[in-house]
Amino acid sequence: MAITTSGNTGLQAYRASVLHFMNDPAFHEDAITWHEDGLLIVKDGKVQLAGDYVQLKNMLPGGTSVEDYRGKIILPGFIDTHVHYPQTDMIASPAPGLLPWLDTYTFPTERKFADAAHADEVASFFLDELLRCGTTTAMVYCTVHPESVEAFFKASEARNLRMVAGKVMMDRNCPEFLRDTAESGARDSEALIQKWHKRGRQLYAITPRFAPTSSDVQMQLAGELARAYPDTFLQTHVAENTDEVAWAKALYPKARSYMDVYDQFGMLRPRAMFGHCIWLNDTDRARMAETQSAVAICPTSNLFLGSGLFDFARADAQQVALSLATDVGAGTSFSMLRTMNEAYKVARMGGTFLSAMRMFYLTTLGAARSMQLEGTIGNFVAGTEADFIVLDPHATPLLARRTDRTDSLEELLFAIALLGDDRTVTATYAAGRQVYLQQKNE
Repeated sequence: MAITTSGNTGLQAYRASVLHFMNDPAFHEDAITWHEDGLLIVKDGKVQLAGDYVQLKNMLPGGTSVEDYRGKIILPGFIDTHVHYPQTDMIASPAPGLLPWLDTYTFPTERKFADAAHADEVASFFLDELLRCGTTTAMVYCTVHPESVEAFFKASEARNLRMVAGKVMMDRNCPEFLRDTAESGARDSEALIQKWHKRGRQLYAITPRFAPTSSDVQMQLAGELARAYPDTFLQTHVAENTDEVAWAKALYPKARSYMDVYDQFGMLRPRAMFGHCIWLNDTDRARMAETQSAVAICPTSNLFLGSGLFDFARADAQQVALSLATDVGAGTSFSMLRTMNEAYKVARMGGTFLSAMRMFYLTTLGAARSMQLEGTIGNFVAGTEADFIVLDPHATPLLARRTDRTDSLEELLFAIALLGDDRTVTATYAAGRQVYLQQKNE
């Protein structure tokens, strides 16, 4: 492929080890693309080429500057498929389980987002924290307040990030101060879709919080919105906690299962992302695979609240689309590396071995596929958006000591996944523009 120069306007090049995926390494032998001395070439916010430095360097027009990150690894930006930006300030709040945690911390914290200035401040901090941790795309829950969505999208648009977000719909079994109505929830959501969906790099997610906090009428209207706007996303929670599952069963006694509640209202479809999915059965998983619905696995949250262990083996056996997510604020870190660390342990407790290759896939191309965004983000195929990060295998003394003793790419990536955190991220780029650079004294 020739490099389009157009007077060299907007051409950027980055030298480092380059890693990205073409398939799931758990099921495909040739899934990984690795260039130990690699070059990533970007023009006008899009990837042009990624390959070996020695093969590509002579294709660069004279005078092209090359950012030298040798000794580090360039890979696509992390994708977090389930996170609550309004819960940033209540991360690490103690509670004996999901439902009391919601009542004691979540709902009072979310009440503050009726104040647009407060929402602006938190959204700005939240996005900066994601970028510091190497996350360039996330599926984000706002609050019931339209102001919270406006604040989030304005902050994301200012940074030119590829983000997905939506207004929580919640008209029962919650405090009055956080309650919309079936009609107002649908009306506000549609207005936000029309304003923000596909505006620049912003995308909208229809967001019923979870079935127990939405009436039948609200669920019906959410399903109708999902059909009326098929290229929007849909996000919600399901089968996170056994008490929650029992509650959903009591509220919807005629449904085959908790997941079936969403199915009956037309919410299983491509671009539907279901958080947790711990307590599903094989019929539920089969329906997810059939409808191209996806799972956001939230290991730090599930361990923190004692919700349960995700069953990787059953999900893989039924070919359900999977990704990893932080689920802040029940999740205990914005870092996808720390999330990988806990995902590995959750999988081992269930008898599954997650390779480092698989974990990095699930947080890049795997997440993009789950969101139906392959070809837009997630790897370095020509034409994809140039969202990428630079990881330093020597970011801490222990990490440096371990990575210097690795004998394979798998060992190297495993050490980064298990020992790395936000300090491992040297730089973050969105659409070819540097949006975070680690300061030397961090």
